Amino acid sequence: MDVRVSETVSPPRSSAGPDTAPLDCSQNGDACAVIRSILARTTDKWSILIVKSLGRGPHRFSELRRAIDGISQRMLTLTLRNLERDGLVLRTVTPTTPPRVDYELTTLGESLWTLTEAFGQWALSNRPEIEAARARFDARLDSNT
Repeated sequence: MDVRVSETVSPPRSSAGPDTAPLDCSQNGDACAVIRSILARTTDKWSILIVKSLGRGPHRFSELRRAIDGISQRMLTLTLRNLERDGLVLRTVTPTTPPRVDYELTTLGESLWTLTEAFGQWALSNRPEIEAARARFDARLDSNT
């Protein structure tokens, strides 16, 4: 079923209070800038995959590198540092020879993991519908060329 929504139709408002009401960026540009910067950091490909991996428990750097296909050592280092800076990941150094470094999610990171798991389940549940929509779109493009 093809559903089109007019741009003039407003989404339903939540009755739970002002904190849950849809955000209107034309009215609150500062809040939108904050949201944009946090989402840019937490929803990039590598951050999501690191959070998903750490959701299963603490990992050493080398374990993360093996678990996340295609990530370079440099990108893993930078992403872990950014996630630590944002309070999502805790880095623990154990003074052994060589030093042992473990990474784990903080409580805040666990709340992000819950969201990523829900989004992942949504993607899997809706995969057939999404693939069908892609096929229809691609067929339309092919018929216009």
